[in-house]
Amino acid sequence: MRILGITIPENKRLEIGLTSIYGVGRVSAKKMLTISNVPFGAKPKDLSPEEETLIRKEIESMKVEGDLKRTVAGYIKRLKDIKSYRGTRHARRMPTRGQRTKTNSRTVRGNVRKTMGSGKRKTEKT
Repeated sequence: MRILGITIPENKRLEIGLTSIYGVGRVSAKKMLTISNVPFGAKPKDLSPEEETLIRKEIESMKVEGDLKRTVAGYIKRLKDIKSYRGTRHARRMPTRGQRTKTNSRTVRGNVRKTMGSGKRKTEKT
C-alpha cells in the first residue's frame, strides 16, 4: 500500500504503519481509521480497495510530508530573520528549548569526546 509516495509496511498494524508518513502520529492515525471505519489491528494487505481510498482521502486532507516540512522550515526561517533567541539557537545548531548544553546535547553538538585527560601519550612497545 502506497500513500503519497510512501510505502506503508505490509506486516505492521495500520495504526503503527501509518506513522511512517511524516506528520502522522499515533493519535492522528487512530482518528483516520475511526473516521474510515477500519479496525486498528487491520494490516494493509487485508484492506479492500474502498477502505484504502477512504484512508488515502483522509491523509490527503491533512498537511503531511513535503507541505509540512516546508511549513516548519518557514517557521524556523522566520525566527532566524527576526533574530529571536530561538532563531539564533537554530542557526548555531544548539538546543532551542532550554536544555543544558555543558554535558548534554550530544546529538546536536556531535559525539566528539571532549573530556579532560592526563595528556600523556602511550609509549610504543619495542
